[in-house]
Amino acid sequence: MKDEDFAGITAGLKDAIAFVHGDTTKGRVAAGPDVKAIRAKTRLSQVKFAAKLRVPVGTVRDWEQHRRLPDAPARTLLRMVDADPKAALILIERAAE
Repeated sequence: MKDEDFAGITAGLKDAIAFVHGDTTKGRVAAGPDVKAIRAKTRLSQVKFAAKLRVPVGTVRDWEQHRRLPDAPARTLLRMVDADPKAALILIERAAE
């Protein structure tokens, strides 16, 4: 390993430690959409919401409990549902035909 590689790793670890100790200038947190709030707009259960989006119910649970973040296509789909739940769900249904 080159010295500059080791220095980069060390700097990253120091930034991570600083972030854990409250220094928010040393890192960033990627926050996904609030899937639970989006689902609430649709007034659907997790099972029905998952079925409408054509994803496993476990995926919706993981998103809502912040165990996993939706990938880019799922984030786009969720933003569409968030913007206009009724229209988005109709379009998703129509696209699945």
